[in-house]
Amino acid sequence: REMFKILLEISKLLNTGLDTESLTYCIRLCERGVSPEGIAKVIIDMRNDVKAYKRQVAESKGAAAKES
Repeated sequence: REMFKILLEISKLLNTGLDTESLTYCIRLCERGVSPEGIAKVIIDMRNDVKAYKRQVAESKGAAAKES
């Protein structure tokens, strides 16, 4: 438990954006042998996908507003 608190504090200091639940999942995956680099890549890819989706939604709303 103490180690988790330390890792959570490091995560916050590094501005990872991981909440307690997300960090818990990452730690569990590492404990089961998943590479930290692989986990990081998946998180980065997912964040990029969300940004692209939000941009696409905003653009489509802008286009719909112009048509009105």
